[in-house]
Amino acid sequence: MTRLTRRGFTSLAAMAALSACGGVPAGGGSGPAPAPDPSLRPVPNAGYDQWVAAFRSRAASRGISNTTLDTAFRSAGFLPGVVERDRNQTEFKRSFEDYLNIVAGEARVTTGREKFRQFGGILSEIANRYGVPPEITCAIWGVESRFGARRGDISVISATSTLAYDGRRGDFFEAQLLAALRILERGDTSASQLQGSWAGAMGHTQFIPTTYQAHAVDFRGDGRRDIWSEDPTDALASAAAYLSDSGWRRGVPWGLEVNAPSGLPVGRGTRRSVSSWASSGVTPARGGSLPALGDAALLRPDGSTGPAFLVSRNFEVILRYNNSENYALGVGYLASRIAGGPPLSASFGPDRYGLTVEDRRLLQERLTARGFDTGGTDGVIGPNTIEAIEAYQASAGLAVTGEPSQALLNTLR
Repeated sequence: MTRLTRRGFTSLAAMAALSACGGVPAGGGSGPAPAPDPSLRPVPNAGYDQWVAAFRSRAASRGISNTTLDTAFRSAGFLPGVVERDRNQTEFKRSFEDYLNIVAGEARVTTGREKFRQFGGILSEIANRYGVPPEITCAIWGVESRFGARRGDISVISATSTLAYDGRRGDFFEAQLLAALRILERGDTSASQLQGSWAGAMGHTQFIPTTYQAHAVDFRGDGRRDIWSEDPTDALASAAAYLSDSGWRRGVPWGLEVNAPSGLPVGRGTRRSVSSWASSGVTPARGGSLPALGDAALLRPDGSTGPAFLVSRNFEVILRYNNSENYALGVGYLASRIAGGPPLSASFGPDRYGLTVEDRRLLQERLTARGFDTGGTDGVIGPNTIEAIEAYQASAGLAVTGEPSQALLNTLR
């Protein structure tokens, strides 16, 4: 699949996953999976039925058998919640600090290290075959589906056919639907197991169907490319194969946190040799010398006061998975932590409310202790925390703003 297609999907699926397709809850963040949404169950829709009838003829002309079509659509149907999500996507901008706390917080690091030990053998085999470091593959697994905990439970046939019928991006989703049918035609999985996010991203590593068709692998040679089952082997191998196919350079680190003087050029378009960066005063944040990164770019995702990173061309390859610098930095940082690396050396300053992450965590703890559950105490101010603030403000006779502040924190002390 081309980069344009993957990037187009990434933008479209922003609500399906904070990461490429990862189903990350928004602030206070580490609670149980939400209850099934009734709007994501099939409902009668005559227009959809007519569209499916016409589509079946198109699919048959492209080599999809009637048996596969009958099986695929037997329990599929129109999902109103999918259309609602597609039409109401909003750009919920996170700070880099919040993003890292969500996708690479200490709980995710702990789980990642456990999974890395558990699946170390297969991850090493995959690394030997495709040249992608095992911690990178493991980190993508963690960001995309929380190490398999959030693989998605929506029928891919229902989701993609609903969105193809709806028409906002009809051609794109009809292509995804055809690719999903070819998965069934080939016998990689069953119709009941072909599940994913509301936008059709599937399995442990959240491939969309066309990406699956182009890059999924049968690592053990059992005849199936199974990214859905409890065994993540094929999914992990497929993620590494995708990065390898996208140009991953064996033996080159993704990058690292650095100390950098102010005034240096930043951004992916200002690449220099490592020796040039070193002569400009750029040093590893934890000491030592800069690794061999090839031509590298300096990034400051949080501005001049936050952490800085020197990134290699392999950082660009991670962007092929999800064209977001925060995503690629999140994967790289989580990979470094999974491999035993330390937390960031640089600290983040107060947010726009004047609160540090410690303040935000304390606010969540105090609200939850008062009976206003924030859904977690990760220091990320998201919908759960905003609702808790509003409920507390209403109960205390305060102006209901939903906004955190030092004054609010003081009332909770």
